Amino acid sequence: MSPMSKIIPKNVLEDIRSANDVVEVLGTYLQLKRGGSSFKALCPFHKEKTPSFHVNPQRQIYHCFGCGAGGDVFKFVMAYENVDFSTAARILAQRSGIRLEWSDEGEGEGPGKDTLFKLHDDVALVYHRALLETPGAARAREYLKERDLGADTVKDFLIGYAPEGRGALIRWGQKKNYSAELLEAAGLIVKSERDGSYYDRFRGRLMFPIRDELGRVVGFSGRILEKSEKLAKYVNSPETALFKKGKVLYALDKARRAILDSKIAILCEGQIDVIRCHIAGINTAVAAQGTALTEDHARLLKRYGDSVVVVLDADKAGQDASLRSAEVLLGAGLSVSIAALPKGDDPDSLIRKRGGPAFIDLVAGARSVLSFQIDVLRSREDLGQEAALMRAARAVIETISRAPTAVQRDQLVQQAAKELKIGEDALRQDLEQLIRKRSRAVAVEPQAGSTKVIQHPPEEVALAEALAQHEEVAEVVHAFLPPNVLTDDACRIIIRALTGRPEDPSWNLMSELSNEDEECLRLAAQVQMAPPKLRGEDLSPVAAARDAILVVWRKALERKRAELRRRIETLDSKEREAAELEGKQLTLDIKLLQQGWEQALPVLELIVEHPPADG
Repeated sequence: MSPMSKIIPKNVLEDIRSANDVVEVLGTYLQLKRGGSSFKALCPFHKEKTPSFHVNPQRQIYHCFGCGAGGDVFKFVMAYENVDFSTAARILAQRSGIRLEWSDEGEGEGPGKDTLFKLHDDVALVYHRALLETPGAARAREYLKERDLGADTVKDFLIGYAPEGRGALIRWGQKKNYSAELLEAAGLIVKSERDGSYYDRFRGRLMFPIRDELGRVVGFSGRILEKSEKLAKYVNSPETALFKKGKVLYALDKARRAILDSKIAILCEGQIDVIRCHIAGINTAVAAQGTALTEDHARLLKRYGDSVVVVLDADKAGQDASLRSAEVLLGAGLSVSIAALPKGDDPDSLIRKRGGPAFIDLVAGARSVLSFQIDVLRSREDLGQEAALMRAARAVIETISRAPTAVQRDQLVQQAAKELKIGEDALRQDLEQLIRKRSRAVAVEPQAGSTKVIQHPPEEVALAEALAQHEEVAEVVHAFLPPNVLTDDACRIIIRALTGRPEDPSWNLMSELSNEDEECLRLAAQVQMAPPKLRGEDLSPVAAARDAILVVWRKALERKRAELRRRIETLDSKEREAAELEGKQLTLDIKLLQQGWEQALPVLELIVEHPPADG
């Protein structure tokens, strides 16, 4: 299939932008503090101790003077959440209660995401109806009855059944005009390496649709119904354009409102555990999808709450997994506690045996991550021995170091010192040493989502800054600098937009450039946030712009002269004489451009009418 690509109409994007104040949105991710007319924070995109990340409420943009990251509210969500533009728009639309609308934009190559979303929704219904209606699903229905998962739950979570047989889904796809290539791209069928034929990935399995936080089906998890040494207990969708297992939390679409209200998420291990929690009215439960907890998972939870209770098995593997998850969650700035299940129980079995209140009591009694960790360490070796105590202290310090804020680290140090019976100062010294060591190791490595700063011609950037901060500059730029003389694409786009700015107080540069690439948007934020460079009365904004214009033109003429010199040996005598004469004139013009505006004005008026062409 070759579907029409979809875009969000500009008026809808403007509604989303207007409804999401940059300070309010970024304030849910960062600790913003007012500093003059803007807000400041530690940059989330690179390591720093002094805030260089500024948010400007008047211009609705942000810019980091340390690493160069910058843009509008859409760009921030894209960078921080590591998502594409469409997903960022969906997140912001959902936040502000705006309904997204789409329009067609030509033919796309390969399956578009909207087509894949529709396919997944359709397949989820096919599996669901197969569970409810087909004779072959009798064992699946019996299994659900054994697990005490009733009709309402099956419907609410759209649980289904993938029929036996290699080609059931392929035959359905043919009837619905879904090609085998599309089904393969969605991870629903697999191509045989032996003969090139296709077969269904999920066969004879109980099917759990996996949804993203917006409730869209992005993949599936299929569970076998009988024990087997040959078959995996669960088979999940492979990584596709929609499904990234490290970025999806099962049931977050159902839990996120409750997490927003309570600020606490409950992290379980399995899908049925999560479903059982929701049946019992514990609506903040989610689970990682067939993978260890990732930083993307932690950021997802941080978007909706500030605390996480990790509920995993009480055996050694469960303890270790809990502590690994806790470190990741701490790194996202979340408060973490761990609830140890009774031996032999999981949330599903505990709730079925003793009811929802018993699980709620378990969660309420969750231990802080450090308390849990120290108890685990104490259970494994004698902390009365000096070597064991030193190992335990190192492990605890490693955990504390994951916390991103000094306040959180300070609280954890106090707690660890009390429980380990070690002086706080000693722990702090070792913690600071570890943090310094780690900082040196990553000093030259930007964090995920950071922007590699591209170098732009300084005179063109200066001109863009002057235009952004002083509207009166536009007249002189328009008169003496045609856009084609500018060498930098991003600067040219920004300067053209600012020069043509209408007399409309609602006009917004970031909105005007919304269809441009990321670097253009980053630079646009930078030039608007640049500190004023003008000092005294001698250098007015117009005078500064004139100086920049002269430099741009001088460089243009120097490029023309250099090209003439490269070509001159290839010319015949008559052409060479003319080229040499032109070169001498260019040298004179360049000298005049270096002498100031008044002396250069006659040359400028001439070359504006007849600009030199490079090459």
